[in-house]
Amino acid sequence: MTESDSTAAPAGKNLLSLDPAQETEFRKKVQEVKKKRPKKYEKLTPGVIYLGHIPQGFFEPQIRIYFSQFGSVRRVRLSRSKKTGRSKGYAFVEFECDEVAKIVADTMNNYLLAERLLKCCFIPPEKVNPKLFIGSQTQFKKPSFPAVKRYNKKRSVQERRKMTSKLLHKETHLRKRLAQKGIDYDFPGFAAQVPKKKAADMNTSVGSQDLTPVCTPTVIERRKSMKIEEGEEDSDTEIVIKATPAPKKSKNKKKAKSS
Repeated sequence: MTESDSTAAPAGKNLLSLDPAQETEFRKKVQEVKKKRPKKYEKLTPGVIYLGHIPQGFFEPQIRIYFSQFGSVRRVRLSRSKKTGRSKGYAFVEFECDEVAKIVADTMNNYLLAERLLKCCFIPPEKVNPKLFIGSQTQFKKPSFPAVKRYNKKRSVQERRKMTSKLLHKETHLRKRLAQKGIDYDFPGFAAQVPKKKAADMNTSVGSQDLTPVCTPTVIERRKSMKIEEGEEDSDTEIVIKATPAPKKSKNKKKAKSS
């Protein structure tokens, strides 16, 4: 490149007129054209719709494909059960433009799909939870250990005790809440199904011959009291042995022997 080319390059950016006499008019026309030029691309405000009464088998991929006929879909959030992974029957769909979302809400409300009437409504931006679409981009994976298997699994004695204590704690909390609200409602609940603990019998032995001897302070005191009672019984009940007298010899036999 020559020096003339290097100087002409920045001059071209300023849009100089070829005729110096018409330079002022040329600049005015350039400014008018810039004013009439359309503005830069404006960011569209996204819109979210609520979708209810969704039939079974209508999951995230199907929802995205079906509603993409109205416009570009950004995110889809289908509510699922954390325990089983089944659909709860409602979802949230986000479109790039809120105008498109409003049109979809008006069009698809009370629409019959797979023998179900869809319920669709537009959610205002101020009512949309910012954490609504967290994790919506990740692919759903069915839980490998669902709740039914967890509930029906074989539990040890400690696990059963822990489970019963949790259920009883929840039940007592529920009874307190009902009492605070003034509801007089008595029901058996889980407490009726739990076997009551029998009172310890004083006559039962707690010696070392038992399978699981316990050495708590209460058991030690019980052993001491049992020993004292046994000593008192021994002192009260004395065994008397009477000696049988020797048989007496008759006088007739003595006379016979002397004769």
